[in-house]
Amino acid sequence: MAGGVGSRFWPKSRNHFPKQFIDILGIGKSLLQLTYERFLNICPHEQIYVLTNESYAGLVAEQLPAVLEANILLEPSRNNTAPCIAYAAYKIAQLNPDANIVVAPSDHLILKEDVFLDKITQALDFSASNDALLTLGISPTRPDTGYGYIQYQKSSIEYHNRLSEIKKVNAFMEKPVLAMAEEYLRSGDYVWNAGIFIWSASSLKNAFAHHAPEIATLFESGLPFYNGPEEAKFIAETYPSSPNISIDYAILEKADNVYTIPADIGWSDLGTWASLHAVGEKDTFNNMVNLERIHLNETSNCIIHLPKDKAAVIRGLDNYIVVDDGEVLLIYPKSDEQEIKQVAKKMVDLHGKRYA
Repeated sequence: MAGGVGSRFWPKSRNHFPKQFIDILGIGKSLLQLTYERFLNICPHEQIYVLTNESYAGLVAEQLPAVLEANILLEPSRNNTAPCIAYAAYKIAQLNPDANIVVAPSDHLILKEDVFLDKITQALDFSASNDALLTLGISPTRPDTGYGYIQYQKSSIEYHNRLSEIKKVNAFMEKPVLAMAEEYLRSGDYVWNAGIFIWSASSLKNAFAHHAPEIATLFESGLPFYNGPEEAKFIAETYPSSPNISIDYAILEKADNVYTIPADIGWSDLGTWASLHAVGEKDTFNNMVNLERIHLNETSNCIIHLPKDKAAVIRGLDNYIVVDDGEVLLIYPKSDEQEIKQVAKKMVDLHGKRYA
């Protein structure tokens, strides 16, 4: 899934060039490219599909030239994750009714890729022979209030005549207040919901039919057109009328065949500047800086992301975000970064859509 805007990374992430296409880690590859390379260890390139907004078709093709043109699925509107996942599932199921599918965001960081691949392989093995909807649950490292949580049973599922790492899910919990998040962490019965899903095409279609019939009916009607010359026309005319709803609300919170594999994979959703600061390389004063021609004095705990051709002198900042995308300069307390999304909206309201 590569259709989001990444508004909390404003002003670097903008409507015309959102987070998944940016070399946000400063390593010469975008998050989308890193995700694509990760999945080449699971399946060949011709079986990788990218779901994105139609305005990003050129960016996807430019950054992932090996992805087949037919595998870049274009959304004419932003209707959340359930419709885009349904579109891909029905299209893939027409090609292969026995298809086994992994759904993953394109803009997350995974540091322990070998562990990630092992967990995904286990999940694919289970979903191939069971009517199951699996999530990769991230083992929580702190009582974070910014993530949804998954409560699971401590007993493991027996599979292949042995106990597996797979757990039955009891419930999905919304983003909690701090006291509740601390209790979740103490109990050991919860994982973060990272939005990484594994299921067979048939299991997912059954789930849509049972729990989200409006979505099922809409995308079933495209069966005469998928993988043919009329597919794009059908999607352009029909997709915008699909419900604007996440896969969590549409399916996972209602289904009784949901499982999780708790996983410590060095995961971050890189949802904010502070989350990037947390995982990036830092100097002795805990500053994360992306350029060499910079002089810092009495400055600590900052993330500084400036154009590579700039030089900078900064003094007297602590715990700040400093970002310059060439058109917009943001200097903002890191502790107040949740306000950035609204700050960006106010800039657009006051000064025009060019700043969106």
